[in-house]
Amino acid sequence: MSQSNSRPHLTDADLTLEGRVATLTFDRHDVRNALTGTALVDDILAVAEWVNACDDVSVLVMTGAGSAFSAGGNVKDMASRGGDFAGDVAEVSARYRRGIQRIPLALAEVEVPIIAAVNGPAIGAGFDLANMADIRIASARAKFGETFLNLGIIPGDGGAWFMQRLIGYQRAFELTLSGRVIDAEEAREYGIVLEVTEPEALMERVGELAGRIAAQPPKATRLTKRLMKMGQRTELKDFLDLCAVFQGMCHNEPEHLEAVNAMLEKMAK
Repeated sequence: MSQSNSRPHLTDADLTLEGRVATLTFDRHDVRNALTGTALVDDILAVAEWVNACDDVSVLVMTGAGSAFSAGGNVKDMASRGGDFAGDVAEVSARYRRGIQRIPLALAEVEVPIIAAVNGPAIGAGFDLANMADIRIASARAKFGETFLNLGIIPGDGGAWFMQRLIGYQRAFELTLSGRVIDAEEAREYGIVLEVTEPEALMERVGELAGRIAAQPPKATRLTKRLMKMGQRTELKDFLDLCAVFQGMCHNEPEHLEAVNAMLEKMAK
């Protein structure tokens, strides 16, 4: 096995790879998969790096074990001013930058589509983590809350940046400033999640969607995600220039001719 295919050692999560779909399962259900006070930040970062280096992966699925997707920050540590929340302004600031803030930066660089299978509550930083994915499918048991202000803090992991780009400034402002928790159906109405399933059907539905994407030509899939992301921040003329270069790359890949020939064979039947 090549070094790029060697799976990372994870402490608080499980990682599987089947049919080009990698599934990262947060496995600290004892603390509702909190991102602080656990090794989940390091686990997510390790998987993000591995996915980009492993040509056998076309889709990354993130989900949680137990009742929650992620409860975000550990409130008990906040109450005691311990763990990630100990120290003066400079110490807390440095710990955010060196800790949880590495997640949005790492996930923004993941080259394959990311699907969040939101199995239960996604609260605070857990909500923001789900919003860093490209697609969210939720169980009917899922709940979502940008609850930072309820605790007298701000979304320190980038949540205020992600949500307004996902659902617009006004709706994101209301959810963030009110701190209210919404159910999966309301989240679907707002465009936060794409679909809502029954709890027992969540992973099957996510598997169907992930499998459909993973069946696409893998190099073109990675380039397409790069284009989609760059289209959010690039002027049209520059974007079209980039499309031309990426298209030239695709036309010279063996997977392109394989896909074209498969289409011609299907049309001939």
